[in-house]
Amino acid sequence: MIIDLRSDTLTKPTSGMLEAMWSARVGDDVFGEDPTVNALEEKLAAMFGMEAGLFCPSGTMTNQIAIRLHTGLQTEVICHEHSHIYLYEGGGIMSNSNASVKLLGGEFGKLRPEDVLDAINPDDVHAPETTLVSLENTMNKGGGSIYTLSEIEPVYNLCKQHGLKLHLDGARLFNALVETGEDPKDWGRMFDTISICLSKGLGCPVGSVLIGSQRDIKKARKVRKAFGGGMRQAGFLASAGIYALDHHIDRLKEDHRRAKQLGKMLERHEMIREVFPVVTNIVIVKLKDIAPALMLEKLSNVGIKAVRFGKDQVRFVTHLDFDEEQLEQFGRRLNEIKY
Repeated sequence: MIIDLRSDTLTKPTSGMLEAMWSARVGDDVFGEDPTVNALEEKLAAMFGMEAGLFCPSGTMTNQIAIRLHTGLQTEVICHEHSHIYLYEGGGIMSNSNASVKLLGGEFGKLRPEDVLDAINPDDVHAPETTLVSLENTMNKGGGSIYTLSEIEPVYNLCKQHGLKLHLDGARLFNALVETGEDPKDWGRMFDTISICLSKGLGCPVGSVLIGSQRDIKKARKVRKAFGGGMRQAGFLASAGIYALDHHIDRLKEDHRRAKQLGKMLERHEMIREVFPVVTNIVIVKLKDIAPALMLEKLSNVGIKAVRFGKDQVRFVTHLDFDEEQLEQFGRRLNEIKY
């Protein structure tokens, strides 16, 4: 048995999800005629108190569409230096939107309001116009760290005061919400657009939804077309999203519980120098004097898969298909590895 903890994107649809997919009512979504896609978009927008949604193949696409909406030539995006939109979306900010980027630091991948304020460019011919601030929750490179509403509100107020748009890469937003217990509608109130991924902890085979105002989503639909993201009978995929929203949110707590146990197992091993605080379903470890490639080889030799996540870091992600038996097996196999 292989224990695959490279990502929560590796999950397979459950039997209930497959049944929902096979029985979906479909139409042509490019014509706006797929009833299941429409239902998913409306459902997710309503959960966050927003006006409309747009179903897309990936979270990269929903993020990049949002950036296109809120930027333009000679404009700039403020984001964390470890943001997914900057590190892992193929240079899309520049190639899709021709926008500049200002990268900020911050502990565990989170921006501080005072740093955001300092990063806003003055009205000066020499500087690009700051138009967008983008946050990420949970923060992938921060070890699944969480923003709370109290941390977001000062950034929201800054954006309002300075006429900036605020976008959320909420790829794992539900992982954050099940931990904090906060109301999704309060989050919808803070952001102009939110990208929510269905194919990570929620366990869908594919798909993300961008939510926002009617005006923004109308524009986003046109951008999606230009990006090649218009799908036809996409209701078969959208039905998986509806099923996940109905059945897979609360169970994210199980992924978090197992991740915390995983972290405790790892911190006791002689290869590990440090384990990032485990808050949700991501476990990042810093290694001692061993290269990530060698550690991954040692893990692979006992049937465990993980990913390199920096010059001295390795990442593990718990998910729907990682169960209690695999957690116990992980501990036993980890103990077989010698430094």
